[in-house]
Amino acid sequence: MTVIQDAPAPAPASAADEEADILNLYRAHLSKGRATLAELFGSHMETASEGAWLTTSDGERFLNAGGYGVFIMGARHPIVMEEVERQLRTHPTATRILLEPTVARAAESLVSVMPPGLDRVHFALSGAEAVETGLKLARANGFKRTVSMRGGYHGKTLGALSATAKDVYQAPFRPLVPDFLHLPFGDADALEEELRAHPGEVCVILEPVQGEGGVIIPPKGYLKRVEELVREYEGFLILDEVQSGFGRLGEWWGADVEGVVPDVLLTGKALGGGVMPVSAAVATRKAFRPFDKDPYVHTATFSGQPVLMAAVQGAIRAVKEERLVTRAMDLGARLLPRIAEVAHRNIPELVVDVRGRGLLIGVELVEAGLAGELLIELFNHGVVANHSMNGSSVVRFTPPAVLDDTDVDFLVNSFDLATRDLIKGAATMPEGGN
Repeated sequence: MTVIQDAPAPAPASAADEEADILNLYRAHLSKGRATLAELFGSHMETASEGAWLTTSDGERFLNAGGYGVFIMGARHPIVMEEVERQLRTHPTATRILLEPTVARAAESLVSVMPPGLDRVHFALSGAEAVETGLKLARANGFKRTVSMRGGYHGKTLGALSATAKDVYQAPFRPLVPDFLHLPFGDADALEEELRAHPGEVCVILEPVQGEGGVIIPPKGYLKRVEELVREYEGFLILDEVQSGFGRLGEWWGADVEGVVPDVLLTGKALGGGVMPVSAAVATRKAFRPFDKDPYVHTATFSGQPVLMAAVQGAIRAVKEERLVTRAMDLGARLLPRIAEVAHRNIPELVVDVRGRGLLIGVELVEAGLAGELLIELFNHGVVANHSMNGSSVVRFTPPAVLDDTDVDFLVNSFDLATRDLIKGAATMPEGGN
């Protein structure tokens, strides 16, 4: 009798082999450009996360001061996970025909932390979808002209891209939505001129602090003046707080810094608690009237799905119960001067400015290439940060509000080492560039 032996089990792939395989899959099915970018950071593959830290397939740990503002409460916060896991076990996705309690409770929770008067909610998935909702509300209310600000970033869907004033993103997709005008951020006089020329016609959309613009903070009183001008000339005001909101600036919302109440406030990123993709447009009753009148005029299949709404409720609970807004303010007040001191001590000829509010901190360098080099050096010393998409010479830190003292010291020490290595590299660079 012939005995057929089982084939030997294949040897488990090493971390390096798996990383190479994933890199090839990126090239084959996702984006060759993203694969090239990953190679600049050593082709590491993130596989786990908890709190302020993420872990790669080879066991290395990195402090996550990036994530484009998503992780204000860190990764896998236990309160958020508890809510999401409970919903997953019972009813993760709804028919959208019957009443469903989690979306109602999530809307109630979100309204409870909004500026007064904002009490109508449309949930979506991405920040760009929230922007589209805000722009459509403006159009539905009769505001056919839109003003956004240079350096602002509102997303890359067609309407949102029309508001995102950067040629490199817009050029391949023109013509975009008509009647968009881009004005200087912080220039209230330029805005007044446009509003005066078109009373009752203009929607204004802007960020309280331009995150992707390079952490650009407007002059004190600017945001309040914008609100006053919009009201004076009977316009429509949208505040894009997808990145600046939910405690990132050391306030619940950037609107709270100057007591502003827009017609629509947009939120996202951190709204899903770092676990689920969720965004929202929150409007006044007057602004929301077209959507109240016809519930089918603006819809999406996954808007308000129960598992996403569980994440929203968990995120708001976590921020409230752990006082993360106050922690963001306190941590930012500690981090900003320490990062500024290191930058001006180690790379005085390379740094233009260090600025921030709360846990949105930017380090501006003299050229974009140096910002890219600094990101790599930070990664080499165990820290993930981000570049700024509309301000490419700015390295941006958006750490979570759950950092402890050891984490703070690690971040500052890593920045110290990274800037020392950056100046060494700049000193050996041939004159004229790379």
